[in-house]
Amino acid sequence: MQTIIGLLGGTFNPIHFGHLRMAQELAESLSLDEVRFIPSANPPHRPAPTISAEHRAEMVKLGIANNPIFKLDDRELRRMSASYMVDTLLSLRDELGDKASLILFMGSDAFTQFHTWHRWQDIISLCHIALVQRPLAAKTAPLPKVLDTFLHNHYTENADDLRESSAGYVTMQAITPLDISSTAIRNSLQVKKSARYLMPDNVIDYLETHQLYGA
Repeated sequence: MQTIIGLLGGTFNPIHFGHLRMAQELAESLSLDEVRFIPSANPPHRPAPTISAEHRAEMVKLGIANNPIFKLDDRELRRMSASYMVDTLLSLRDELGDKASLILFMGSDAFTQFHTWHRWQDIISLCHIALVQRPLAAKTAPLPKVLDTFLHNHYTENADDLRESSAGYVTMQAITPLDISSTAIRNSLQVKKSARYLMPDNVIDYLETHQLYGA
């Protein structure tokens, strides 16, 4: 049996209970030893966040502080180039070798664009992928043929497959649908509405102290 590590990337702008609850449920359903939260500094598929990487990383650190299996991984913040997931995975493999099974968490909506990611076909050789349904996600168009074939070739419903090999499988996982978004939180804060019960209190205290998002 290998160590099995979940990977949750994103801007975390800011982190909220949707991120945290998803990570907790996947940790339990997939019997993970650790979940690494990986804030991106220069996301290639969206505009750069206006809040600094340092602030976003600090909010992640506060948000995960009371969970012993949650870890902050700041390697993308230390890299000057675009935050390509394939580079992050290569860096993790350099560090861990094949001793760990890595599972990349990905929203099913993001997966519909997976074939546009930098060196996307190399990613499955470096990790597994756990697809999760976004809350109240709109019905999406059928998968592009190339992704439909990819899913057929790598799909498993057996969680043991993910523990017994270090990479190569795609699985789907159901999670509690929490309809919380970082965008909605930012918009609420900008009009002086409270974010309480959407994110941890210590994260709210931090963004108020530093006057982030107009709080």
